Amino acid sequence: MRSDVSWCACGPRTFLGSRYGASNYSRIRTCERNRKEERGRLPALQLQESLDTLAAARSLANHMRNLYSARSMPDFSPDLLAYGFIWYVAFLFSTTCHEAAHALVAKIGGDQTAALGGQVTLNPVPHIQREPWGMVVIPILSFLINHSMIGWASAPFDPLWERRHPRRSAWMALAGPATNYMLMLLAAAGLRAGSAFGWLHDDLNTGRHDFATITLLIFFSLNLLLGTFNLLPVPPLDGSTGIMLFMSEKRAHRYLDWLRGNSYAMLGLLVAIVFFRYVYHYINAFASDLLLGGRF
Repeated sequence: MRSDVSWCACGPRTFLGSRYGASNYSRIRTCERNRKEERGRLPALQLQESLDTLAAARSLANHMRNLYSARSMPDFSPDLLAYGFIWYVAFLFSTTCHEAAHALVAKIGGDQTAALGGQVTLNPVPHIQREPWGMVVIPILSFLINHSMIGWASAPFDPLWERRHPRRSAWMALAGPATNYMLMLLAAAGLRAGSAFGWLHDDLNTGRHDFATITLLIFFSLNLLLGTFNLLPVPPLDGSTGIMLFMSEKRAHRYLDWLRGNSYAMLGLLVAIVFFRYVYHYINAFASDLLLGGRF
């Protein structure tokens, strides 16, 4: 059986400070410009490192961490460990929902492969059993080593079913990112409602968000990242299968012959990471301004 693989890279330092606070906005934008200038002066070694899948994903994670960090924290401070724990819980829940959506839509479309593996569930255990390295070991190790978090998960499907029903397979692939966007919208709704009704507060002394705000911001950012990255139309990401929704059956079969008959996963992942790190800043800024209104 082939597997649908979902990738995620995120940084637990994202919300250690007030990223979107109006009073800090000018200072943070200045810090971002300084960091961009510093990165421009560093040797261009990212491409060579990204030839290895995990190094490539770590490159994206580091970029996200640097892009959003408003403040630095001492290594393994209680705050950093607490936020790392929140990031991991959010990562585990979000990837579980993502893969469960793949499995459910495949089952509805006639492929029982993932369902028989117990993956039509929000219980993370079956998903962890399938990808223990991607869902437990690598995320925790990457956090301990680099204070960023990377990982992946997968759901199996029948390639013969995919060939018989390419459009059903496309819907199956798109179900994962769609679920991430739903979680993102729920987090945004919680932030907007909490702000409107006075349920969310900032510490008056430090200016940091409270626990509920940080948790919702992490869910918002993580699911925007996970949904958008997996929509890129390159293997092994969901978008590479989702585009069959716009193809005729004959063209979809020719496309599958090309897609499944070659090992483009590593090259596709490299292209996706290099492209994504240049455009995600704009996507995040647009989504944050549209859905959060610059309040956080």
